[in-house]
Amino acid sequence: MHRYGLRDDQWDWIKDLLPGRESSVGVKAADNRLFVEAVLDRYRAGIPWRDLPGRFGDWKNVHRRFSRWAKSGVWKRVFQHLAADADNEYAMIDSTIVRAHQHSAGAQKSWRGPGKRALARWVEYQDPHPGRCAR
Repeated sequence: MHRYGLRDDQWDWIKDLLPGRESSVGVKAADNRLFVEAVLDRYRAGIPWRDLPGRFGDWKNVHRRFSRWAKSGVWKRVFQHLAADADNEYAMIDSTIVRAHQHSAGAQKSWRGPGKRALARWVEYQDPHPGRCAR
């Protein structure tokens, strides 16, 4: 198992929702777990499909299968099944993930009122004819 691979208990939780299992109609998919791990790896790392590691196979096939599952509602079923879990381990947020901007701490907020906006400061730098090409 790789560092971010699915644990056996996580896989057991979702494997019966996926197409290609032995009890479903059609071709049996021997690599559903590898495919799900490829999709998770892609979204965890924030990489393009082309940059998937070679251990997951051809990136075009992974993307094609991901798109088919998305169109047929497989991912929606999986997420609904996970959302029904009372543990909700995947939805935890703490201060290491979410940080406030330094200016958001206790400063007095100004209120201009409805319809009153701040004026642009550098009027001389604004284009007097927006949409036209400069000559």
